Amino acid sequence: KMAADTSVDILQKVLENEILQTTKVVEEHLDAEIQKLDQMDEDELERLKQRRLEALKKSQQQKQEWLSKGHGEYREIPSERDFFQEVKESKNVVCHFYRDTTFRCQIMDKHLTVLAKKHIETKFLKLNAEKSPFLCERLRIKVIPTLALIKDGKTQDYVVGFTDLGNTDDFTTETLEWRLGCADVINYSGNLMEPPFQSQKKYGTSFTKLDKKTIRGKIYDSDSDDD
Repeated sequence: KMAADTSVDILQKVLENEILQTTKVVEEHLDAEIQKLDQMDEDELERLKQRRLEALKKSQQQKQEWLSKGHGEYREIPSERDFFQEVKESKNVVCHFYRDTTFRCQIMDKHLTVLAKKHIETKFLKLNAEKSPFLCERLRIKVIPTLALIKDGKTQDYVVGFTDLGNTDDFTTETLEWRLGCADVINYSGNLMEPPFQSQKKYGTSFTKLDKKTIRGKIYDSDSDDD
């Protein structure tokens, strides 16, 4: 018993020492930073201020440029021709191929509207699949809804139906945000290794399974039961 107590004491002392050392390092680092600022002359401080202002101005200009190209809102584009123009002028594009009669497209719309406002660095579009047969053929879009995730004018990835989103109709906006982050089509600050729907599972959320069907050469709804 005494030996066990002693080892616990030693461990505690070691831990306390570690914490003290870490605190000391942090304090020394802070002291050095403060000293550096104290020793800066007026010119150096002015230069630092200028650099900060430049960076701020640059990010404002970037933001204005994105807004002028139609970022910041979720928009419908009228035709396939518009698609090529829109994709050409933006680095990151998310395009939702939808159909009016597909219920799941409305669910996707709701989340994309939120994300378009949040992720101004990416352009969010929707295009009616029935009005764009050439694109659907070229991009091999067979299931509605499908999101085409485009970087530098090239389609890098697809979100097909809700399979990647926890296989449920009531996935969260955060789940879709995570999936777009995985494709590097938005600036994602969360942990890519942890899908948001994994944490939902821990709390026993019930998931509705989606039927997976493949019909060659025909576009179908991911929420329809007919062929």
